[in-house]
Amino acid sequence: MAPSTPLLTVRGSEGLYMVNGPPHFTESTVFPRESGKNCKVCTFSRDGTLFAWGNGEKVNIISVTNKGLLHSFDLPKAVCLEFSPKNTVLATWQPYTTSKDGTAGIPNLQLYDVKTGTCLKSFIQKKTQNWCPSWSEDETLCARSVNNEVHFFENNNFNTIANKLHLQKINDFVLSPGPQPYKVAVYVPGSKGAPSFVRLYQYPNFAGPHAALANKSFFKADKVTMLWNKKATAVLVIASTDVDKTGASYYGEQTLHYIATNGESAVVQLPKNGPIYDVVWNSSSTEFCAVYGFMPAKATIFNLKCDPVFDFGTGPRNAAYYSPHGHILVLAGFGNLRGQMEVWDVKNYKLISKPVASDSTYFAWCPDGEHILTATCAPRLRVNNGYKIWHYTGSILHKYDVPSNAELWQVSWQPFLDGIFPAKTITYQAVPSEVPNEEPKVATAYRPPALRNKPITNSKLHEEEPPQNMKSQSGNDKPLSKTALKNQRKHEAKKAAKQEARSDKSPDLAPTPAPQSTPRNTISQSISGDPEIDKKIKNLKKKLKAIEQLKEQAATGKQLEKNQLEKIQKETALLQELKDLELGI
Repeated sequence: MAPSTPLLTVRGSEGLYMVNGPPHFTESTVFPRESGKNCKVCTFSRDGTLFAWGNGEKVNIISVTNKGLLHSFDLPKAVCLEFSPKNTVLATWQPYTTSKDGTAGIPNLQLYDVKTGTCLKSFIQKKTQNWCPSWSEDETLCARSVNNEVHFFENNNFNTIANKLHLQKINDFVLSPGPQPYKVAVYVPGSKGAPSFVRLYQYPNFAGPHAALANKSFFKADKVTMLWNKKATAVLVIASTDVDKTGASYYGEQTLHYIATNGESAVVQLPKNGPIYDVVWNSSSTEFCAVYGFMPAKATIFNLKCDPVFDFGTGPRNAAYYSPHGHILVLAGFGNLRGQMEVWDVKNYKLISKPVASDSTYFAWCPDGEHILTATCAPRLRVNNGYKIWHYTGSILHKYDVPSNAELWQVSWQPFLDGIFPAKTITYQAVPSEVPNEEPKVATAYRPPALRNKPITNSKLHEEEPPQNMKSQSGNDKPLSKTALKNQRKHEAKKAAKQEARSDKSPDLAPTPAPQSTPRNTISQSISGDPEIDKKIKNLKKKLKAIEQLKEQAATGKQLEKNQLEKIQKETALLQELKDLELGI
């Protein structure tokens, strides 16, 4: 029996309703339209068979397959809903409030039995962050964060805490996907000079100094994002600081770390400096894609050894989305970018299409792995709200624009379990469509009156780098091997060191013959072939050059600051360190 077409849920100022998925796009009779602007939240169960929504008066649950109302709960202030993985429990959350006399408020997190409609347990959950308990896929285990601890419940028995994981100031945790054995990743922020760290544990082995499966510590972290792969063998950690102390980025600093359950850990070396916009695992759990660097951003696929497998070059992008089957990757630039998308076949590393979804604020793959949803929603953008359904080859199959006096708040696909939709062969030919594909108007650059009758000269702010298999030196479409990439990095490091040697020998930078100046001619230019050593040598030379300039200023009678005098005192130690590095070469 062929799987049914996924439904589309639309929520906005026009009400809440469902639309049949491709190819019909008509309003569905599964859910009668609920008019009005009071619907604050809606959600599907993980397998798509149940649907819950809050209309400002009650929270209702219906069966999508039977089209019948199952339960209705009197929760007018509920703003968050979530089903457990096997549809046993519905979690609801409403903002925590206290009375005017200062007495504690009532529990605001409720867990309801979907079968009977009874309330299993109520908790006080003050923050929206991590409000929902985390279940294992078989619901044997459930965890929630409480006062620097992670409490574990077994078999949905919320009256008894089966286990606790206690570490000082646990800020966040993520339960692993998949079957037993269950694993949990916890993050503890640093304080008083101690580094932040992420640790992986296997439930229920939390006691003892060697209980952790893996540990990774880092100093530059105000917050982290932890991403398990589907097979629960590794976690990617994006560590972020709120402020970049070097002043290079408005977004703070980000670093990407890889932690495996076998104890291995590494820092993922990203070839371009700048923010990390997005990191996403492939469903195969064997590779991941990172979008990073100052605009135009780079995108690279890495393997489990954190070696680059394929480089997509640079472009206007800040997000990456793998298809449910993992064979197609979309690189996109949404938010403050124009909405340009690149659809790639990641088995053969071939570009399929380059559609443009202008002003988009939301993107989602359809569970069938063929169709894409893009939407412009309020409050991110309050004009030109609407949504589009695309085929991955770039054709627009359906388009809906809300009236100018209305808003669109949420659009989402009905989810399906893995394996319901089989993977299909990738096609590169655009599928036919009756909806015209609007080409966005490209704004021309302003030209002052004096230049308007003169020929236009092509000038770019940035030189864009093509994908790895489209570079002129690449004779084939296959990605470079690990050995070739290593040799390429060594070659680039040698080239950079040679250029530095030439610049140091240029007459403009020749040192003045002062008796106390650093004998720069005794510092030989070295090419180690190791980028890390060359980088250290380069930094030491920069420091020695700065000391030389300070000594020249002191010779002219300028009063130096205390920290400048301390720099001069370090000259001997820096020279010795430089000598040791060069002798090691």
